[in-house]
Amino acid sequence: MGYYPVFLELTDRPCCVVGGGLVAARKVEALLAAGARLTVVSPTLTPGLRPLADAGQIRHVAREYRDGDLAGQQLAFAATDDGAVNGVVAREARERGIWLNAADDPAHSSFILPSVLRRGALQVAVATGGTSPALSRAIREELEDYFTEDYAALAELAAEVRRELAESLARPAATAWARALKPDLRGLLAAGRRAEAKARLRARLGVTA
Repeated sequence: MGYYPVFLELTDRPCCVVGGGLVAARKVEALLAAGARLTVVSPTLTPGLRPLADAGQIRHVAREYRDGDLAGQQLAFAATDDGAVNGVVAREARERGIWLNAADDPAHSSFILPSVLRRGALQVAVATGGTSPALSRAIREELEDYFTEDYAALAELAAEVRRELAESLARPAATAWARALKPDLRGLLAAGRRAEAKARLRARLGVTA
């Protein structure tokens, strides 16, 4: 089965995580970082999740999953250690047309999660179609040596220049951007010469004012 890679905008969208253990905690952390409005269904929570519930950052339904718990949700995660429960959650998700990820259970998932490398706004996702999560992680770890922290600064600079050009109604082509974002810019940023890097980027895009 093939998968279509996509990044979702989840700000204030209702999402549900069924489970309250360590796997669920990792899902919750990533969903909150994306701005999701989150419900967690589980009799218990890890020490890391409990403060989030107490602070109102997540809505905690303190019991076992029941049919109907996915009503009104747009995205769901089955993160229990019980395959039978994950299967029941998956069935409700299918019936309601809700996209579901079941942890380490592609057969019950309508989408899978890649292994993600983050450098500021830059995200590099690696997936093997669910066939080998371990290989995805191994490749992502190899990429960490290549995509160093200066890529975060480069992504921030590129975003800043793009906003400025949009305000001036300048629209450099994608090919111009590809030519402009050369490795020397990262070197300048790493050396603390941000103004010079910005001026060089703008000049390469044909904008000097």
